[in-house]
Amino acid sequence: MYKVLLVEDEEIIRKGLMYLVDWEKEDCVVVGEAGDGVEGTEKIRKLRPDMVITDVRMPFLSGLDMLEQTRSIPYAAIVISGYDEFEYAQRAISLDVTEYLLKPVDFTALHKALIRVKEKIDTLRQFERQVQARPVQIHLPDGLPEPGNRYVRKVLQIIESQYSQKILLQDVCEDLGVSSVYLQTKFKEEMHYTFHDYLNRYRIQQAVKKMKETDYKVYEIADMVGFSDYKYFIQVFKKYVGMSPKKFFEQSGNS
Repeated sequence: MYKVLLVEDEEIIRKGLMYLVDWEKEDCVVVGEAGDGVEGTEKIRKLRPDMVITDVRMPFLSGLDMLEQTRSIPYAAIVISGYDEFEYAQRAISLDVTEYLLKPVDFTALHKALIRVKEKIDTLRQFERQVQARPVQIHLPDGLPEPGNRYVRKVLQIIESQYSQKILLQDVCEDLGVSSVYLQTKFKEEMHYTFHDYLNRYRIQQAVKKMKETDYKVYEIADMVGFSDYKYFIQVFKKYVGMSPKKFFEQSGNS
């Protein structure tokens, strides 16, 4: 999967990108979010995303200044802006920005942009594999983690297929025959979230999809995505989305 970092100072837009885009369908996972360019710079250096989706004008440090300060780190960038001005587009081109989109974000246009960005990333990855496959790379230190850890992939499959049921990390570890310490460590390395955090985020994403696509009541959807306690579901939803389900969809124009 492609790791995505969202950098946007307007929370409703950032949360909309986080929860209204079907990232799983795009073969992507959002590994982090930031509300300004300074925080975004820190997250880029820490999380090493495959792609960064950023606004242009933000507090403390603009999106383009953020991209300029992190040019030494390999990633693809999608810039979104509410300002249809040539100077922004011109500077974005000079910073090798892959895509430039205008607000309000058109999700069809974003989907097409993601396709092009992933193609660029795949080309770079193929080149890196060719370089790494050269004969000089024959002595590697023991114990290096395998990219795309198979246990982590299995956990993701379990979450995807069983998120509506009760999932305990200890049960997963017993089924896979690995220790909880090992699995939690590898999962955090690969996904940049703890098991529990990722599970809750995934469930909330599924809840958002069901609220958009069905006429079920919120408490019914809460149970359908694995929250038997309705009050706890509201609490978790507010934690990740920043507001109640009702308020979120009212502000997103989906009421």
